[in-house]
Amino acid sequence: MKILAVGMNYAEHNKELQHTLIQQEPVIFSKPDSALIPKGRPFFVPDFAQRFDYETEIVVRIDRLGKDISERFAHRYYSQLTVGIDFTARDLQQRLREQGLPWDICKGFDGAAAVGRFIDKTQLPPVDDIHFHMDLNGTTVQQGHTADMLHSIDRIVSYCSRFFTLKMGDLIFTGTPQGIGPVHENDTLQAWIENEPVLQLRVK
Repeated sequence: MKILAVGMNYAEHNKELQHTLIQQEPVIFSKPDSALIPKGRPFFVPDFAQRFDYETEIVVRIDRLGKDISERFAHRYYSQLTVGIDFTARDLQQRLREQGLPWDICKGFDGAAAVGRFIDKTQLPPVDDIHFHMDLNGTTVQQGHTADMLHSIDRIVSYCSRFFTLKMGDLIFTGTPQGIGPVHENDTLQAWIENEPVLQLRVK
């Protein structure tokens, strides 16, 4: 199982990170499978950075083997969606960027990916019209709508398959909307897809 993710896929989020250029193609990065938090476990704040940000995203789980998938057929390669959290060591990322170095470690460290309970897409609105949100300690801090994506879910699946053979169980994080922020010990994160709660996560 591999984890692929999309960066800068919502215009307003790009602005909050001072990125104003709209990419013509999806920006793809990856996380190792060891980044995935086991179900029922908390997010343990590491000691190698000062700030760890939540990034709430729609996550797709691939359920068919696919390579060079046409965008018009991409919907056939996944049947379930959820909300996940892409954790980022933000100050470490900034230092690495300033030095022109790869920043895999700030996105792919152990525990850098949380995934909620998957829901069959037939029980949800069309994939280009799904609302999701995340609460931090009971207050909504991020809200997203897949209609606002710069690159649609089907385009992302198709694009990823040009470079990687997609296999059953692979996860694709599709990008975060505006509203990212830091987590601290004893925080509680709760995420919804539409009005369905799918993820609750403690921070330790």
